[in-house]
This record gives sequence, C-alpha cells and structure tokens, in this order.
Amino acid sequence: MLGIDPGSTATGYGVVERREGRIQHVAHGTLRPPRDGSMARRLDVLYAALREVLEAHAPEVASIEQVFVARGARSALVLGQARGVALAVLGSRGLTVYEYAPTRIKQQLTGNGRAAKLQVQRVVRRVLELDRTPASDAADALAIAICHAQAGRLEQLGVRRGRSSRRRSTGPVVRVRRAP
Repeated sequence: MLGIDPGSTATGYGVVERREGRIQHVAHGTLRPPRDGSMARRLDVLYAALREVLEAHAPEVASIEQVFVARGARSALVLGQARGVALAVLGSRGLTVYEYAPTRIKQQLTGNGRAAKLQVQRVVRRVLELDRTPASDAADALAIAICHAQAGRLEQLGVRRGRSSRRRSTGPVVRVRRAP
C-alpha cells in the first residue's frame, strides 16, 4: 500500500504492507523537485520520481490526502497541481486510489483529528517500529498508508464506513474511493 502526501516543494511517500495481521514498514521518503526550475519542470521531476517509487515497490493500491482548503488561492492551486501529477502517475499504472480527509487520518492514527505534525510523526514511528522518526512529509504519507491499511481491512471484513464511490473505466484511469 502506497500513501502519498503531495506538495510542490516536498512530496512524501510511504509504503506499508500487511503481514501476519500487522502493518509493516516497507519504505518511505521525501521527493524534493528543484526549487529554481519552472513549475512545469518541477512537476515533471515529481512525475518521474513518483514513477520510480511505483517501479521500485509495485504497490497494489494507493491512498492520498483529500483536497483541503490551503492558506490561500495560490497555495491551493500549486498543491492541486502536485496532487494532479500524483494522480496522473497512479492512473498511468491503473491503481485504485483511496482518498482520506486529513482529519480522518489524524483521528484514526492518533485519536485526535487536529493532531500536530510532531504527534503524527511519533505515532507513525511507534506503529511501524521505526528506529528513527521520519521527516514530516514522509510521516504524513506513512500515516495515509496506515489509515488505508486499517480501513481496507475493515472493508475486506464487510464493514463499511460512510459512503464511497468507484468510477469505472475501461482503461488505466485512476479509480477513486473517497472515505469520510
């Protein structure tokens, strides 16, 4: 399971898998396109880096944070572009993509939907039994993957939380399932 925390200056990714009933760490990192390039160049670098992550880890599903209101219109636009690149990469591989609200991710992981980044980092480290605390963007991506691993398990057992929608297609298009 791949989790992505998109951003134009730093995009976190985290890969986990469920083994023997436990969620286990596979990989994580932060992708940082060069700041001095044009937006088109930065997004191209991000696209290539995310493709490399997919090739290296071959996840079966992916999860990403739902769009939220950013600090300003420009921030929202830039975040949307990075998120669009992530969705395009995932779509090129035909992966089903699950979206989770930031508050749900934090609530599920820490018990507090308004948890601070440091708290998320600490809980991710503890849950995955990591030697070191991951960087903020990577920890957020791992939190998204953990959230899906836990929610996905409930779905497999026939327990559904809230409504979800699945877009059907005949080609390698991103299939999105929204979680409440």
